[in-house]
Amino acid sequence: MMPIFIIAGLCCFFYILGAWQRSGSGKGDRIADLVNKQMDCSVLLNMNYETHHGNDFGTDGSEEVEEFKPCKDQYIDYTPCQDQTRAMTFSRKNMIYRERHCPPEEKKLRCLVPAPAGYVTPFPWPKSRDYVPYENAPHKSLTVEKAVQNWIQYEGNVFKFPGGGTQFPEGADVYIEELTTVIPLDNGMVRTALDTGCGVASWGAYLFKRNVTAMSFAPRDSHEAQVQFALERGVPAVIGVLGTIKLPYPSRAFDMAHCSRCLIPWGANDGMYMKEVDRVLRPGGYWVLSGPPINWRTNYKAWNRSEEELEEEQRKIEEIANLLCWEKKHEKGEIAIWRKRENYEQCHNQDPQPTMCETTEADNVWYKKMEGCVTPYPDSFDSDKVAGGTWKPFPERLNAVPFRISSGSVRGVSAETYQDDIRLWKKHVNAYRRINKLIDTSRYRNIMDMNAGLGSFAAALESPRLWVMNVMPTIAEKDTLGVIYERGLIGIYHDWCEAFSTYPRTYDLIHANGVFSLYKDKCDPVDILLEMDRILRPEGTVIFRDQEVVLIKVRRIVRGMRWNTKIVDHEDGPLVPEKVLFAVKKYWVAGENNSTPLNRAEHKKEKRW
Repeated sequence: MMPIFIIAGLCCFFYILGAWQRSGSGKGDRIADLVNKQMDCSVLLNMNYETHHGNDFGTDGSEEVEEFKPCKDQYIDYTPCQDQTRAMTFSRKNMIYRERHCPPEEKKLRCLVPAPAGYVTPFPWPKSRDYVPYENAPHKSLTVEKAVQNWIQYEGNVFKFPGGGTQFPEGADVYIEELTTVIPLDNGMVRTALDTGCGVASWGAYLFKRNVTAMSFAPRDSHEAQVQFALERGVPAVIGVLGTIKLPYPSRAFDMAHCSRCLIPWGANDGMYMKEVDRVLRPGGYWVLSGPPINWRTNYKAWNRSEEELEEEQRKIEEIANLLCWEKKHEKGEIAIWRKRENYEQCHNQDPQPTMCETTEADNVWYKKMEGCVTPYPDSFDSDKVAGGTWKPFPERLNAVPFRISSGSVRGVSAETYQDDIRLWKKHVNAYRRINKLIDTSRYRNIMDMNAGLGSFAAALESPRLWVMNVMPTIAEKDTLGVIYERGLIGIYHDWCEAFSTYPRTYDLIHANGVFSLYKDKCDPVDILLEMDRILRPEGTVIFRDQEVVLIKVRRIVRGMRWNTKIVDHEDGPLVPEKVLFAVKKYWVAGENNSTPLNRAEHKKEKRW
């Protein structure tokens, strides 16, 4: 049990932080108000909550720290690895210039990315699906470019998202309802989806009603702020493109993949992009393609393209789908749906046979070039069996033993250690809940786990009010991202020595378990913390779990980043060397005189690690 004096201290920690909470409603849904509903801090303020380490682990708060200055206001939407100016120096062939191109060490910004003036806390879900405060993403270009396509409207001081799209002018709900005539979207069998070229992610936004979680991506391009709008709405999305590099997801990850007029040349490069979709699609998964060239005979005039061009485009798509042994299940109007075979035994008689990839590392994708071969199915010698394990409906699959574990594919992880991990993280998350009463409210929608392991942190939090981006560090000892997807959760590969593929201020809560121990001697912890600050919303929360000596160093750095912090003991008591550091980013915006109230003595740079 968490000692009452620690609960008291943290309760009042969040109470004090609520003093500057801003709200998308304009009425100040203060953290203090929410906490007071749960616990009477007027009583707890009078209690002594010093830990056995003294005042916050043996410090009086006077140690010298480096103060990080705000970046210039022009950087409010800075995305380091998708910077527009740098992108234009790369080739446009196969969208290379839209891929990740991170700045060299000497050109990294080591300052705090400001929020735009007037920034407010987003509306809670599900209101955020339909409304985004204008100040949070002040870009109107899409309201002009997509005005007739029902994507986005500007009304007063908010953007409104009617749920429409280029291919679903009647709304995403109507479009999704048509998909359900072929794809089982209502029984938990389809849980994870990939939306390529997502726009503002209305398809993913409306799939939440059916308990389907979509990973959406789109490039940072002339349609300003597509992915930023998606995340402001509370929908999972990253900046990304199908170019020359493999997608940062494991093989057999998604139950469904989707392209709605996403402008990807599916037939190009010998079908390389379709082969990449095949790699990340589970056996038995569905691929939806809507828009050109589907049903071109009826639509070519409206699309203002030649019959010959569209006919050839669809012919090549059909040819590649046949090579991949996908079964066409549906074509009506402008929608076509294919299903990947459940195992390769069902494809022995196909002609021609594809070139199969020889590598056994189908999940080794970070900065790896796409291949022109087809990723093999897992071994299966029975045409009635699903390669990679029979699907289980969600939420049953959330805690069922994944095939990757039961088959022994993940070294060192057994069914028993998997169940132990589930129990451990339920205990950890319950401890977090006792300290931060906001976790089970609508305050945190977009959550990130920077070192996700088996995904049990996200599983313990599972709720329709939130979603978790489970990040698998590329240097992790075990690659368990495939396990996370088998559980019906989503995630991505990433190296935390580089910036994440998202806009600033896109996560409400970040969980960092052992991240700084993992990256010790790999890169500067200051760069990781500045990146966390960039992607964290004003007044967002970070929970660090690590060794005490590591957290003390982390706390010293973030004291110069306008974060308020509190370190507490492990829930099993003060003798456990692992501790927990809670931090909340202060509210401040571009254009203000925001000097951090630190020790005003001459700051000297200290050795980072």
